[in-house]
Amino acid sequence: MKSITNYTSFFNDYLNQNNYLKNEPRTLHEPIEYLLSLGGKRFRPALVLLSADLYNLPLEKALDAALAVEVFHNFSLMHDDIMDEAPLRRQKVTVHKKWDVNTAILSGDAMLIWAYQCFESYDEKLFYSLIKLFSRTAKEVCVGQQYDMDFENQDEVKISEYIEMIRLKTAVLVGCSFQMGGILANTSIENQKKLYQFGENLGIAFQIQDDLLDVYGDPKVFGKQVGGDIIENKKTYLYLKALELSSENDKNQLKHLFSIYPKNTSAKIETVKHLYSAYDIKAISTQRIEEYTNQALSAIDTLELSVEKKEILTTFAKELMHRNV
Repeated sequence: MKSITNYTSFFNDYLNQNNYLKNEPRTLHEPIEYLLSLGGKRFRPALVLLSADLYNLPLEKALDAALAVEVFHNFSLMHDDIMDEAPLRRQKVTVHKKWDVNTAILSGDAMLIWAYQCFESYDEKLFYSLIKLFSRTAKEVCVGQQYDMDFENQDEVKISEYIEMIRLKTAVLVGCSFQMGGILANTSIENQKKLYQFGENLGIAFQIQDDLLDVYGDPKVFGKQVGGDIIENKKTYLYLKALELSSENDKNQLKHLFSIYPKNTSAKIETVKHLYSAYDIKAISTQRIEEYTNQALSAIDTLELSVEKKEILTTFAKELMHRNV
């Protein structure tokens, strides 16, 4: 077994050698190449490779499925940036700003098609199983994105609704990545389901951890502006939990702060952090992350894997829970 860094490096080598990015016309493919060149964690394709490796499948046989997951993920980012009118992605100019909106839409569409084409290297049985899972996941991600957009205009969002949104928008693709490795390795349906459950719960923990890091992360390590969600008035787990616990006066202050875009953003961030501290939101969020991580770990208890390989998944989950980026 390898480390996540090893899987990521192995995948990046494959991606960089892919001839698809050199296709004509350049006006269609160059924006795709640009977005993929911005990097990112390559977290999801690494999970496909990790899962396949657990069941001793040669990693080369899992690369196209890993590529499909990463291309789809970046397709969703390209279109998300358009919808959010985001100027930057990973500290670089977004595709729709560097080129234009029409180019970003069409190049994004081409990425989605490319993602599906990645599965064509597999035989009919594997192709059907992978496509069935992938199509369901792709639709769920779209539903999650719509919920996220809807929440921007809703005065009241329940925590349960938020959890369902991040499950769909983020966690199902993590679950899909783990299950794909199991499908490719031809492990049992029961094992595949447990791999999916492990990934899905881990994905929810991952997103709440992102919410937490946005407020309390080290800006030098986190790689994004700390307090960005507060500035943009995003209804994260921390905000919703604070609303649930706060007094009427504090609740009204929070609602007001999350309805304005002041020039002095640092003052807004500090005021919100003060309110969060008053209700111990950091500790409560950390506990929720631990709960979803433990649910993920319980899914692997009965996996048909050696104790040593289960320990690899356990270590991975705990490291993810304590990450700072």
